[in-house]
Amino acid sequence: MELTNTVFLNMAIGLFFSILFLQSGLDKVFDFKGNSGYIKSVFEKTPLKNISSLLFITITILEISAGAFSLSGVFYYYFKGSLQLLTFGLQLSALSLLGLFFGQRISKDYAGAASLVAYFLLAVFGLYVVG
Repeated sequence: MELTNTVFLNMAIGLFFSILFLQSGLDKVFDFKGNSGYIKSVFEKTPLKNISSLLFITITILEISAGAFSLSGVFYYYFKGSLQLLTFGLQLSALSLLGLFFGQRISKDYAGAASLVAYFLLAVFGLYVVG
């Protein structure tokens, strides 16, 4: 496959999300107790307090899946020319970001929620480019 600007852009966006979500998701796995405790404290005074552990596990699975599909999608795209896995990785990335955004808004961490907007826009742009 020739490394055109479009090919490079697709791969760079995929690599970005693979790094972002594999690091974040695996950090949650390897420090499960610490991260889980933090999430419980964040949602302690919200309507989500009783399901914060379930939400934490869900977002962890979403993040690892988004990162893994984004990374495998980059390689699959480069060697096979198909954008299917990369597209799915970017869709999972957008869903993960929406979940994180929702949680930060509910917990009234408005600055944290605002910082996710750029990531979400990149995910949507990436879907546009691969579409």
